Amino acid sequence: MSLLLKLLAQRIALGLLLLFLVSILIFSGTIILPGDVAQQILGQSATPEALANMRRDLGLNDPPIQRYFNWLGGVLQGDLGTSLTSGKDIAESIGKRLGNTLFLAFWAAIISVPLAILLGLIAVRYRERWPDKLISAVTLASISVPEFLIAYVAIFFVSVRLRWAPSVTTINDSMSLGEKLHTISIPIAVLTLVVLAHMMRMTRAAILNVMQSAYIETAELKGLRMFTIIWKHAFPNSIAPVVNVVMLNLAYLVVGVVVIEVVFTYPGMGQFLVDHVSKRDIPVVQACGLIFAAVYIGLNMFADIVSIVANPRLRHPK
Repeated sequence: MSLLLKLLAQRIALGLLLLFLVSILIFSGTIILPGDVAQQILGQSATPEALANMRRDLGLNDPPIQRYFNWLGGVLQGDLGTSLTSGKDIAESIGKRLGNTLFLAFWAAIISVPLAILLGLIAVRYRERWPDKLISAVTLASISVPEFLIAYVAIFFVSVRLRWAPSVTTINDSMSLGEKLHTISIPIAVLTLVVLAHMMRMTRAAILNVMQSAYIETAELKGLRMFTIIWKHAFPNSIAPVVNVVMLNLAYLVVGVVVIEVVFTYPGMGQFLVDHVSKRDIPVVQACGLIFAAVYIGLNMFADIVSIVANPRLRHPK
């Protein structure tokens, strides 16, 4: 047990270190962007005195290292800063947006993860036969097309032609759960198609790798049904790589929804980030980038922990 706790502590420490390094990259990347924040806020008609006062109020005259540690100290205390354009608290503004993004990602994951595992099991069961070839062809086609193109095609057919769902996915607290799901049905379908292919193909590859083991051949010689062998013997022993790819795609559902949210005008973190990038609202961009990085690193760290717990060979590499 002590070895397991040591490995878990190492993974958590590595994740925190990586998040710290990412925060440095985020802060450095935003401060070297071309343009003047004070000029963007005050406009082209601002006087030099007004620009100098604005830069002093924003702390732009301080050394970058001091500004970074001031920002990091605020983040560690739960203070993400204040928006330059609206003057509102960033943490308060992001809270609802993050909830909307997680709501969209949650329902896309509820559909895509079980469906990907099921299709992977079916592809292994009918390996090299028409169900396997059909599933592989469809998923390969979906993973090869950019998500924004899939989104626009879905809008054209489902929303414009058939009028089954709206193309603008604006949700609010007054809507019921059914109304919200109907509103975001097209983005959910697009996200499912995007992440389904990768998860299904990795599930299929992981199970096929286990199917070459000697104990699988023993189960076949005992006369067990093929699907029983796959579900009860092969799948549990291939859970570690499957969990890794599932967590990677769940991280994409939260972090990579920027394009989908912009296409459907969805009030989530991605749309919020794009709006403030265009306004050059640096504190908001830094806060959104850090949250996205924390979610991505956290989910991948969770996948590593699950793999260590599920696979004894990772706990005893020798």
